Amino acid sequence: MLETGVLPPSVPYGADQTLFVVIDRRDEATEIRIERSDLEATIGEFVAGCFNDPIKVISFNTLEHWMKDISTDVVGEIKARCDIYGIELPDYLSDFVESHS
Repeated sequence: MLETGVLPPSVPYGADQTLFVVIDRRDEATEIRIERSDLEATIGEFVAGCFNDPIKVISFNTLEHWMKDISTDVVGEIKARCDIYGIELPDYLSDFVESHS
């Protein structure tokens, strides 16, 4: 039973939603999958250094039942943002960008 004044966890209704999963490597043996519902925020997190060693970004739609590796598209957006912000590509993204360019 829920306590008074405590909201239940927010679970998005998945009838028609495109989600984005970042596969991030913590160490040699461990990969984690981080789910996001906002691609713009996810790309911002890449540039801000919120991921340890990103490997791949996959999008999928819960209604249309499709998935797609969008890593190359994300790399293009990362490069564009670095150009817009006038910064060089951060070192922590070099492997990710190189493998998807």
